[in-house]
Amino acid sequence: MYQTVKRWLYRGNRPNWIAQLMNKAWAAFHASGIIPNWVKLEVIGRKSGKLITLPVVVAIINGERYLVSMLGDEAQWVLNVRAANGKAYVTSGRRSEVRLEEIPVDQRAPILKAYLQAAPGARPHIPVNKDAPLSEFEAVAASFPAFRITPLAHS
Repeated sequence: MYQTVKRWLYRGNRPNWIAQLMNKAWAAFHASGIIPNWVKLEVIGRKSGKLITLPVVVAIINGERYLVSMLGDEAQWVLNVRAANGKAYVTSGRRSEVRLEEIPVDQRAPILKAYLQAAPGARPHIPVNKDAPLSEFEAVAASFPAFRITPLAHS
């Protein structure tokens, strides 16, 4: 049932109006910084030119922060990040300009595993058990883009 609802909310890898409303509420909560690996992502829309805001979960590995697209390569935020050459903003307590650097497929498996550990809501979308060996994550890595969050230093 849960998977059916999630698929309905994100039919065609786009949030419907209910998911958009829920995303706005969650984005505000994620931006608060209360939970360290929940953040608000902002990226310029490639078609609208407007700032698009959505809640995301960050996977943390060895102090590095990563974003993963649970909806795969055609998720709108992924297409927007690529069109913006990785320029985005992340808010967790405070807003920071960042560069999102796409991770090569052969390096994604540990990131995907860490992501599923941190993001229970993503589990219906990624066909691997969160406790599976890395080899199972390697088998699906090409379907789920991952990005390293690199803060931009401003003088």
